[in-house]
Amino acid sequence: MKKKSDVLLLIPHYNNFEGLLRSLKSIKEDQVIDVLIVDDGSIKDTIKEDKLDINELSDLNLLFIYLDSNQGIEHALNKGIDYFKANEEYEFLARLDCGDLCGKNRFLIQKELLISNPKLGIVGSNIKFVDLEGNFVYYLNLPEADKDIRKGMFKNAMFIHPSIMIKRIIFNKVKYYPTTYPAAEDYAFFFEILKYFEGANINQYLVTCELNPDGISIKKRKVQLRSRLQLIKENFYFGFYPIYGFTRNILLYMLPFKFVACLKRLRNNANS
Repeated sequence: MKKKSDVLLLIPHYNNFEGLLRSLKSIKEDQVIDVLIVDDGSIKDTIKEDKLDINELSDLNLLFIYLDSNQGIEHALNKGIDYFKANEEYEFLARLDCGDLCGKNRFLIQKELLISNPKLGIVGSNIKFVDLEGNFVYYLNLPEADKDIRKGMFKNAMFIHPSIMIKRIIFNKVKYYPTTYPAAEDYAFFFEILKYFEGANINQYLVTCELNPDGISIKKRKVQLRSRLQLIKENFYFGFYPIYGFTRNILLYMLPFKFVACLKRLRNNANS
């Protein structure tokens, strides 16, 4: 194994080896990165470790955990957190999903920001979205400042999950991804982190994300919106942003997905 990193990249995998391979090949860093792949009981398109021993992955230490059965992404992520906590050489935990791509030195850029600001516990970035063929769809620009992130959290998550990096210290306060908010474990996780630490987004497109029609945000849209409304209620205070966010999410719940997707695409293309 190469020199160990202080960054552990956590990638959950389920029936998507080709996407995993694309994601790993995209990582180009001026440092060694340890990558923990947690397979959530794949039954097809399974991980082929022998095909991962390739030159493009020369700066990665690959580690694997295989779950006996499909338990859901939040359980796979929590297995990864257990590994991170047990290995104290890691100071930073980053995320990526199979099929999503990293910009050059994404992890170095995020790590440097976290080191430079002791109040920060979590950092994300802007996102480029593409379809399954790699064609550009839209850019997503997220708020950079902590105060703007906190306001926006009542509309939706102000971090895109595959783009985040967090400090080890957050686990002194936040133990795991919650398992009681179906299809919104990341949203709940971010709310919990922001109770104790500041957050930021880097004004660069450090991650390219696939828009997958079988992804959770589309396939389990209604379930996700119910979980989101529950989280807004639990974090609610009487003010403009919580009231606006709660009302907005009720409307999203009532409107058909195709109509919402069309509006989102028009808005994002107008802003890009």
